[in-house]
Amino acid sequence: MQIQDKVIAITGAGQGLGKAMALTLASQGAKLALVDRNADALERAVAECRKLGVRAEGYIADIANEGEVENLFARIETAFGGVDALVNNAGIIRDGLLVKAKDGVIEGKLSLSDWQKVIDVNLTGVFLCGREAAAQMVQKGRPGVIVNISSISRNGNMGQSNYAAAKAGVAAMTVTWAKELARYGIRCAAIAPGFIATDMTASMKPEVIAKIESGIPLRKMGLPENIAQTVKFILENDYLTGRVLEIDGGLRL
Repeated sequence: MQIQDKVIAITGAGQGLGKAMALTLASQGAKLALVDRNADALERAVAECRKLGVRAEGYIADIANEGEVENLFARIETAFGGVDALVNNAGIIRDGLLVKAKDGVIEGKLSLSDWQKVIDVNLTGVFLCGREAAAQMVQKGRPGVIVNISSISRNGNMGQSNYAAAKAGVAAMTVTWAKELARYGIRCAAIAPGFIATDMTASMKPEVIAKIESGIPLRKMGLPENIAQTVKFILENDYLTGRVLEIDGGLRL
């Protein structure tokens, strides 16, 4: 798919990976529908994309709410005529051990609330946005691309029962959608980032960062731009579908 003048929706676009994706695609001439729940961050991201000379519109929406997602894609259709691509990037973390005990005494458990919040946003939100984008593409006879953001944590990671389960689900949905939607000219692929340097990791203690980087074969965290470049690659490579690309510095060699 040629990116120039294509309408691309990005969730979680106000900061971090989503903002890097937006700026990378804006530099390629894409028309952008940026989605986030943080109005201030979203406004700044839209403004930065517009400075690159492209059309960019911001949309506040809770992607875990079916009605809001349906309304979101209806609004995008009204404004742009429909989407050519979707990047399902929005996500949250609520880390915690399944059970925490000392000397056989249970001190804490992963709450159902923290489990459900992560599943709602990181899995159900991807499902809802992917469904609406695909329906719009099919109805308009508009071939397109859906890119989902999974994680290397999908293979299991301590303290992340909820996040790992959601990201494993995202990877499985990606393959399923690739098989189901190919007949309509729609490709689906996913990216599984490793440790990426964001505002969240920047707040970590230097010794923690050093320990993390020592376990990465390339001895450094990735940059948001590395993930954005991978989104661009997936969009442009018309023979790539049904695959999860691990961008992790060789962490899972």
